[in-house]
Amino acid sequence: MDNSSGVGVLDKAALVLAALEPGPATLAGLVASTGLARPTAHRLAVALEHHRLVARDMQGRFILGPRLGELAAAAGEDRLLAAAGPVLARLRDITGESAQLFRRQGDFRVCVAAADRPTGLRDSIPVGGQLTMNAGSAAQILLSWEDPERMNKGLLKATFSAAELSAVRRRGWAQSVGERENGVGSVSAPVRSPSGKVVAAVSVSGPLERLTRQPGRMHAPAVVAAAERLSQSLRRTG
Repeated sequence: MDNSSGVGVLDKAALVLAALEPGPATLAGLVASTGLARPTAHRLAVALEHHRLVARDMQGRFILGPRLGELAAAAGEDRLLAAAGPVLARLRDITGESAQLFRRQGDFRVCVAAADRPTGLRDSIPVGGQLTMNAGSAAQILLSWEDPERMNKGLLKATFSAAELSAVRRRGWAQSVGERENGVGSVSAPVRSPSGKVVAAVSVSGPLERLTRQPGRMHAPAVVAAAERLSQSLRRTG
């Protein structure tokens, strides 16, 4: 079967990406796998690295880059949003608090779905609203499983610490108390793609007078269960 698209440079770039699919490769390994000349393989790998389609591991070997995961997550966004409505409504009804689904976009987290508490004092975040990645339990979730370089960059301006993110990874959920806004607390958990990558964060948020200074004790089980239901929906459709 002819795998040529007629655009030589794209065909060669695809060869490089395919060669990295099984795992890390040195430049010599890329040359052997692709059949490309050494200068060509190096030039393409470095160009793909510039666009984050290729990265390097701790030994300097070429690996698939984070941009591929981001693109794969975006491709699954429609499936995620289709499942989010009823899951967030159920989470709102169980906890009595507003529920949201956040995705990361660059230096922000964006609310892509929400189910607000219908009455009384509540924390309402509109769909499409952009919030900082520097504070809040959803920001902690979306940063906790990033690659070390992006995590450390995100921590430079964050109100939370590396130790707190380590605790988030260990227990599988995050909480915030007045981080994003005084008097508001939240609890969040990760939604994972079929490959295990964290692609979104499910949250509940509300006033501390109801959530208390330890909102995770009250709502973490329900939030984690909601995140798992969304992860399962992606596994079924993936």
